[in-house]
Amino acid sequence: MLLRGENHAYMPLMFIRQTKTRSSDSGEAYFTYRIVESRRVGRKVSQHTLLNLGANFDLQKEAWPELCTRISELLKGEDPLFEVEPTIEQSAQLLYSQILAKRGEIQSLNDQVSQDFQEVDVSSIKQIKPRSVGAEHVSLEAIKELGIPEILEEAGFNRPQRAAAIGNIISRMCAPASERATAIWLKERSALGELLDYDYASMPLMQLYRASDKLLKHKDLLETKVFEHVQGIFNLVPTITLYDLTNTYMEGEASINPKAQRGKSKEKRTDCPLITLGLALDASGFIRHSKIFDGNVSEAATLEGMLLELGAPDGALVIMDAGIATQENIKWLISNHFNYLVVSRERSRDIDKEKAQVIQSAGGAEIHLERQEGEFDGEIKLACWSERRASKDEGINARFRKKYEAELTKINAGLIKPRTTKKRNAINERIGRLKEKNKRVSAHYRLEMSVDESKDLVTSLSWYYEPLPNSKQTDPGVYKLRTTLTDWDDEALWRTYTMLTDLESVFRSLKSELGLRPVYHHKEDRCDGHLFITTLAYQAVQLIRRKLKESDIHENWGSLREILSSQIRITASFDQRNGKTLHVRQASQPEEKLKIIYQKLNLSSSPGGVKKLII
Repeated sequence: MLLRGENHAYMPLMFIRQTKTRSSDSGEAYFTYRIVESRRVGRKVSQHTLLNLGANFDLQKEAWPELCTRISELLKGEDPLFEVEPTIEQSAQLLYSQILAKRGEIQSLNDQVSQDFQEVDVSSIKQIKPRSVGAEHVSLEAIKELGIPEILEEAGFNRPQRAAAIGNIISRMCAPASERATAIWLKERSALGELLDYDYASMPLMQLYRASDKLLKHKDLLETKVFEHVQGIFNLVPTITLYDLTNTYMEGEASINPKAQRGKSKEKRTDCPLITLGLALDASGFIRHSKIFDGNVSEAATLEGMLLELGAPDGALVIMDAGIATQENIKWLISNHFNYLVVSRERSRDIDKEKAQVIQSAGGAEIHLERQEGEFDGEIKLACWSERRASKDEGINARFRKKYEAELTKINAGLIKPRTTKKRNAINERIGRLKEKNKRVSAHYRLEMSVDESKDLVTSLSWYYEPLPNSKQTDPGVYKLRTTLTDWDDEALWRTYTMLTDLESVFRSLKSELGLRPVYHHKEDRCDGHLFITTLAYQAVQLIRRKLKESDIHENWGSLREILSSQIRITASFDQRNGKTLHVRQASQPEEKLKIIYQKLNLSSSPGGVKKLII
């Protein structure tokens, strides 16, 4: 051993001790493991346990000395003398971080500590264990403000279960991925465990899956309580319900999940089974109720059950698109004392722009509004023409016409080529399939065939574009709304309807920013749990974004997350004159954009505080 320092203390010897013990319940023998440090001071030798490894320590015994050597180097801030195997390095880093949290003199520093001088060798500085913290800090504070930790405790979650549940939700906000990838993120890349004072390194993967199952079990309680917290924070009075559905695709066949069905995919993933998510939201954009349906569910068939489960009050306003606004659903809403503002299913697109009221959209585009009679007493219709929508419709029409005419041209060209089908019946069948495939435009064309009657062969095909009146081809940009709010003015009706476009942005956020798609699970409960965790993550994101919007910060969550992720927690290690090593762990200084976000949210810019350890 080497003598170091003025106090004649010898460098400690570290080793792993294996101890045989027995289960108090079954009497079965098993081994436990501890990292032990032996110190010699003068003529005395003392041993004490640095870290209890439990019974699941599975590193081969031959690697124990190298592991202990590497941990000693890390504690002193030294680089390894020799190359270390990746598995040993990973284990050493993990155990080192646990020792830092449990051993030595850990001192929390705050703004009231005015002086703390240590004499160190500046050239010996090492920076180790970087972990992301900015996005986790903001996300955790939002989770707390929504009351989720208290709700989990009320639902019977113990401390490890709460940590797993919160880890699932926040990882969906910060680094959306599978539970397996989430476990790695929590253990190796994130400082969330430090903010919660919980050691994710010791959490088995199965704990995350079980937390998902338990969250789903208490879905109704969580949704109700979280929305109650939202109402309290923003003084909301829920009088409007936005309702719509989306679906997401699943990897693999998911044959054991009865909800996994083939249907019309929003992402055009016809090769995958689907699962459908229905959301009822308040006008503020917060989710009041969610429900998971089969992938091939009829949208119109879901409304009644959702609103009954929601317990919406009499007279509440329901906003939904044409896919759900069937005549049957309209009648049900009326008979159950709901008001509605829906997109009409009728094909008529008549509007008198000369008589219409002209308003400006938020983006500065012209909107023409004309009030028309409803289908029955107590209902009115509002014909709307949007400058921007007209331009979009014209572009779509042109694209579909070009595609349809290209196929017709292909059929016509084949009529003069040898060894191609020219029989009238065969050509008629081919045209019939083409019309069915291009319903959007085929009705607006008149087709004529020249036929050699003696041979029953088609010799040429011609077509004429004759758009049907009162259609998207002749009146692009026109759509109609139906509503029972007859005493509202036209502009208020239209601006309220545009909330439905906000719901589309919610779905985009769920899918692209919060990992709703794809679903990797095959079991029904695990799939449902995946979707529910995503909706909880969305609630926290919506809280953050709504607060920032009040301060004129309008970035989407993806952009905010990038700004937040610039801050990390890191440990700086220094050698001291007395032979000890000083470790200081703290968050990096926030960049200017992040500092502004912290100020607007009234959060500390130093998440996790500052901790000092002298070894």
